Amino acid sequence: MIPIQGEHICRVDAKGRFLLPVALKNQLMASLNQGFIVKRSIFSSCLELYPKPNWDELITKITSKLNRFRKEDNDFIRAYNAGLKEVELDGTGRILIPRDLAIFAEINGDIVITAKMNCIEIWDKAKYDEIVNATQTNISDLAEKILGNINLNE
Repeated sequence: MIPIQGEHICRVDAKGRFLLPVALKNQLMASLNQGFIVKRSIFSSCLELYPKPNWDELITKITSKLNRFRKEDNDFIRAYNAGLKEVELDGTGRILIPRDLAIFAEINGDIVITAKMNCIEIWDKAKYDEIVNATQTNISDLAEKILGNINLNE
């Protein structure tokens, strides 16, 4: 898995493309030629962009635990992969956000692309600012609840 870090504001052009920032390109250099998977997020109205090696690792772990002959598992697999597309960097370093996914995430111009461990979230900037501001009000409570019992020295 390639760990990813950083937050960047980008502009989506009229064709739905954005320029991948140099800082992210540098982090992903080893896998840029393998492409990306872009999909709807499960929990938010944003998109998730996975470097192909990260996606392959994640989907292998998920599918090894599921049985497509169980209705619940099959329904999850279908919903989880809904709208999923494979995308690549073009010759000038841009990524095309497929139209149906841009509509889902309500992307209209300025976007924020932010690292989320093994993937990159793509947000409409106004929606991102709104969600971050809402979360900031209780970040200390979340940190205590989630990280309070973890021993980081182990």
